Amino acid sequence: MTPSQQNINTSNTDAVTAWEKCLGIIKDNVNWRAFQTWFEPIKAAALVNGVLTIQVPSQFFYEWLEEHYVELLGKTIKRVLGREGRLEYRIQMEANAQQRQQQPATMQLPGSAHPKAPKDNNYVNLDYVMEDPLKIKNPFIIPGMKRVQIDPQLNPNSTFDNYIEGECNRLARTAGVHIAQKPGATAFNPLMIFGGTGCGKTHLLQAIGNEVRRLHPNKSVLYVSTEKFINQFIDHSKNQEVNDFIHFYQLIDVLLLDDIHLFVSATKTQDVFFAIFNHLHQNGKQIVLTSDTPPKDLEGMQERLLSRFRWGLHAEIQSPDYDTRKAILEMKMRNEGLEIPEEVVQYVAYNVQNNVRDLEGTVISLFAQATLNKKEIDLELAKRVLKNFVKSSFKELSIEDIQKMVCNFYNVTYNDLLSKTRKREIVQARQITMYLAKKFTRNSLKSIGEHFTGKDHTTVIHSCQTVENLMDTDSAYKEKLLEIQQKVQLAAM
Repeated sequence: MTPSQQNINTSNTDAVTAWEKCLGIIKDNVNWRAFQTWFEPIKAAALVNGVLTIQVPSQFFYEWLEEHYVELLGKTIKRVLGREGRLEYRIQMEANAQQRQQQPATMQLPGSAHPKAPKDNNYVNLDYVMEDPLKIKNPFIIPGMKRVQIDPQLNPNSTFDNYIEGECNRLARTAGVHIAQKPGATAFNPLMIFGGTGCGKTHLLQAIGNEVRRLHPNKSVLYVSTEKFINQFIDHSKNQEVNDFIHFYQLIDVLLLDDIHLFVSATKTQDVFFAIFNHLHQNGKQIVLTSDTPPKDLEGMQERLLSRFRWGLHAEIQSPDYDTRKAILEMKMRNEGLEIPEEVVQYVAYNVQNNVRDLEGTVISLFAQATLNKKEIDLELAKRVLKNFVKSSFKELSIEDIQKMVCNFYNVTYNDLLSKTRKREIVQARQITMYLAKKFTRNSLKSIGEHFTGKDHTTVIHSCQTVENLMDTDSAYKEKLLEIQQKVQLAAM
């Protein structure tokens, strides 16, 4: 083996080791679906003179990383390789079959520069704080790094503008807007936002922080997860620096604390947070908290903390309804510049019902699958992708399912629908159910009739003809029918 070959092998080995360290950091800062989609396919190519070269599958892959993860990649590279560390991309180009058997064609591109954030009143410079006579130690310290500047830890993309309002979150969003306009000066202090996983609590929390910074640039804002808060406290306790920890948090004007239900197993941390909470509240500072459960269900939380949580407003975020889910998908498409057929949007919005995070993850997975496999986004692709998100989306629609959907839509009881009453609204609902059952199930006319206390097939035929005639003559009737028909159609996909 020649010396040059030895250097190449050493370079590749160092590159793999460095990239594995980078992946370890990245994995802790993105959700697992994004990690699997955008980082696992990357291969380390070389490490020469502090420049790490990574190979990505396509030009699209490179552009996505640079647009969505440029800051994370920049900070990670500098943490692993040092302040002079840089990143370059090697893009694998399209090739014919003969070329693929040989060395694949690639194109080399530099990574974006990652300039340091400008200093303003919302940044805490470690060296400056250490020069202060109080010598308050900054808890946001990464061991081995110097001159760390801590920004408010906010995602600039999480704003009120891209937080879709619906019945599920209207109270919480409205309270958040008022707080951002007058932090610490409303009755909503603290504001406690609670709801299930993935329903948008963190987005709203960060939207409040971003809006406060926009309207009140002199206010110091800090977003922190409870898990990080607990870990910081443990580190400072070991070093007998708890006072520094408390003093740092008492400097914040707007404290945004995520997932406080994690406090229930950390009694000593609750004591420290109690001191911080009291100081901030008494000095007119704003506190916003999120939790997976309402305060009354936080078993293990100190009563003195629970009583303080009750000083302000509790706002629940519920699972979004169909219209809100569809609006979220459409906004996600606009923001990412994606084009997805309307029937696919409707299908995804109908089937991914409980989790906004999964809703957005479905869009990313759809586009990634279509791009990497060079396929169009269609209903079949959506069904395959949704198998990873929804367990029970693919059962055949039954007549009973349609009956229940019509009852809910027209606000009639199931027993009335099956009864012999001739009330106009009940008769219309019964006729529409038969029409939809004929249209969206494989049941015979006789079978449909038997689901309505033994009606014969001629009754079903008459009902279908009546529905079609009313659609031609009554526009209001037609509008309502098309609405329930769309819901049934989505359920039948």
